[in-house]
Amino acid sequence: MLDPPITPVGQLFIRNNGHLPDGPFDAETWPLSVTGLVCEPLSLTVMELERRFPVGSITTVIECAGNGRSLNAYPTEGIPWGLGAVGCVTFTGVRLADVLRAAGISEGASHIRHHGADQAINRRGAAFSRGLPLEKALQPECLLAFAMNGEPLTPDHGAPLRIVAPGYPGSAWQKWLTGIEVLDHVHEGPGMSGLDYRVPIDPLCPGDPIDPARFEIIREMPVRAIVTSHENGDVVQGGQATRIEGWAWAHGTPIAEVAISMDQGAHWQPASLTAPEGSYSWTRFSLPLVVPVTGELALVIRATDTNGRQQPLEPRWNPRGYCNNMCQRLRLAVI
Repeated sequence: MLDPPITPVGQLFIRNNGHLPDGPFDAETWPLSVTGLVCEPLSLTVMELERRFPVGSITTVIECAGNGRSLNAYPTEGIPWGLGAVGCVTFTGVRLADVLRAAGISEGASHIRHHGADQAINRRGAAFSRGLPLEKALQPECLLAFAMNGEPLTPDHGAPLRIVAPGYPGSAWQKWLTGIEVLDHVHEGPGMSGLDYRVPIDPLCPGDPIDPARFEIIREMPVRAIVTSHENGDVVQGGQATRIEGWAWAHGTPIAEVAISMDQGAHWQPASLTAPEGSYSWTRFSLPLVVPVTGELALVIRATDTNGRQQPLEPRWNPRGYCNNMCQRLRLAVI
């Protein structure tokens, strides 16, 4: 399902934390405010954004922080995602930096807060409110997006306006955006408090005492590779070359290597890599493997980026199962 270079909208994962807004999702009337530590607060519709600011596009991987959660050996909280909570799509919109600078950022500002129109499950207040460091928000890859893969955003994916923050977990890409508030401190709203979207600073094991003060907000997502040419249980022909293909990404850092092992990591064979469309899109890898004559073939797939970050063979546990980028293990039947 994730084999196409650009993930079709209908195949992209959906993750919401409350009730979708009732709509209408009309770009002519949907409001966006920019307030807080700014010189000139703004109030614009989505259509006015498009008319006032330069429009651009970026092809980028978007990945849930819980992608791979179900692969943990020990229980964790949250949706038990396999490896499908990811995709690579083209977003179109205006630069978040252009809008913030038009409002005039006041001295001392350090973070932004996002306001969305979705409601909590009990309909009492906002369902979710994330934010970004101002330093990230001002990077050219961050957008206020109103289109995806050349079409207007759909309601499930945040129509008519959402944040695009390549490299950060999907939770930071606020959907149904209605407001941006510039702050002089880290925002702690729904989805930003306690252990929400935080990982331990020091390694933890199940049963260890949990000290929230020793957790940090997830910023850059880890390196990962997944096979898309085959699924667990697929049958391959023994004694012949089977081409193993898939995608690797490191959220803004180039992929240095994807390697595949047929002996649980004792020996590795490097795959060939195809240059990605952009720095935040994914990289195609391909390797023809001559498989054993009969039996079961167990593959381990590992990506490494140019900063030396490498997928671990085993998961690094945390209470919410975030950022589990352990090497994918794929079992094939050989006949």
